This record gives sequence, C-alpha cells and structure tokens, in this order.
Amino acid sequence: QVQLVESGGGLVQAGGSLRLSCAASGVSGSVFSINAMGWSRQAPGKQRELVAAITSDGNTNYADSFQNRFTISGDNTKNTVYLQMNSLNPDDTAVYYCNADISVAGIGGYDYWGQGTQVTVSA
Repeated sequence: QVQLVESGGGLVQAGGSLRLSCAASGVSGSVFSINAMGWSRQAPGKQRELVAAITSDGNTNYADSFQNRFTISGDNTKNTVYLQMNSLNPDDTAVYYCNADISVAGIGGYDYWGQGTQVTVSA
C-alpha cells in the first residue's frame, strides 16, 4: 500500500524558516515508479494551490509566488521530497500537502496524496 507521510510542519515566527519532508512508502521494487513528487497548500477558506514539484530526474517547477523563497528537492534513494521554506510570513499559514505521481507496472499512473502537515506563521 502506497503511503505518503509529511513531517516538519509547526509554528514559526514571521521571517523564520521550516523544512518539510515527505516520505513515500510501499513503493519499493520494480512494480512502482515515482515519476514526480510535489507540494501544494491550502489556507483556510482558500482553494488548494500548487507550490512546487520535482521530477524523478531532478527537474523542478514552482508556482511564481514561491520561487524566490521556497526550494524543493528530492532524494530518490529514500523516496523523499523536501520543501525548504524561508522568509515565512503569516500568509504562508496553511496545511501543506505532499503528492506523488506514481506509475504501477501494467496498470497505469496514479496520484497519491499525504494527509497534510500544518504550518502556522505568527506575526
């Protein structure tokens, strides 16, 4: 069973930094292939929005508003993706979700999501 588990969220003061991690489990062996992983976020009363994504060969994509402050990286050996967030401000308060685009041999591709981790930035 494929699972994504996020960690690293919490409470931080404005101007501070946090590093989120997301580990995919249940994807070892030749049956599963992670094509890309990414981060989205959902603030209270707002729609979920893409933050950044990274492919298995290291290509990254950022939503324009995050490119200068957030950095996505990955470790294929650990099936883990990270999101380094700097210069945080209260508008960054949201639940941050990890997702993974995973191919299952002989079946097709699926999009998996984690449960989310809360990030709260105080003024």
